[in-house]
Amino acid sequence: METIKAYFALTKPRIIELLLVAAIPAMLQAQRGVEAVADNIWLIIATIFGGWMGAAAAHTFNMVVDYDLDQKMQRTRARPLVRSKISKRSATIFAWSLLTLSVLWMIFLTNSWLAALFIIITNAFYVFVYSKWLKMRTTQNIVWGGLAGCMPAMVGWAVIRDNAPADEPDNWWQAVVLFLIIFFWTPPHTWALAMKYKEDYRKAGVPMLPVVAEEHEVTRQILWYTVGTLLTSFAIIPAASWIYLVAAVVSGAIFLIMAWNLHQGVKKGVPVKPMRLFIYSNNYLSVLFIGLSVDAVLGWEPLGSVFF
Repeated sequence: METIKAYFALTKPRIIELLLVAAIPAMLQAQRGVEAVADNIWLIIATIFGGWMGAAAAHTFNMVVDYDLDQKMQRTRARPLVRSKISKRSATIFAWSLLTLSVLWMIFLTNSWLAALFIIITNAFYVFVYSKWLKMRTTQNIVWGGLAGCMPAMVGWAVIRDNAPADEPDNWWQAVVLFLIIFFWTPPHTWALAMKYKEDYRKAGVPMLPVVAEEHEVTRQILWYTVGTLLTSFAIIPAASWIYLVAAVVSGAIFLIMAWNLHQGVKKGVPVKPMRLFIYSNNYLSVLFIGLSVDAVLGWEPLGSVFF
């Protein structure tokens, strides 16, 4: 049982939860309405499982690559490889097995070569571009490395559209918007956490922005990326109803206020608690995408059709 738990820990299950939060609304929005959900329920379940294997593979590869680094950081010393619960060789075999199964699953059980290709690209980018290159070389590592975390929206959209009638519009621009929401959301989410653990990153030699920049510069960039997140989230409003509108505006306003308060607190030199923003950023993404999911399932008339 302990070995099973260790293998499960390799997959970073908490992060996978966030990735699935992005894939599900994409699949529901790709074909709106209760009937569409009923017709696509198998595809949705199959995509979640296949996508889980793909994300689990990427995270396991990442732990193998970061083995030496994880030993230097207090936050990561409990990981299975660091505690020698699993060997690097076994973890690598596990990762390749998950990736292979994920790709075959997406091709044969969800009938989407494009989704399978996205999963391969995600793994390659996360391992070779982010983990092996960007992470140790630039303060913008998480900005561009976060592109891997944006891909579940594209995977989910690809599956539904590859199985939809040929005469239906694909509306890929909506998938791109969902992709960009996560892209802009990732820096404030990650840098808020890194502000708390910056000494950990410093000891490990990872040039995270909070390690190499003044706090006021970090919070300034957090604020601007939060603005970018909100503006991007508003771009999909014409394709949704007032349910998503309310979710985007209310949750976004709170997100922006918290980022603003964090920045102002740092500028004034008063004690700040960046973890509050980190925790809320998770809640923000959940509220936003749950709102879009409910909106898509109900399938009410999109605001773009009502007003334009």
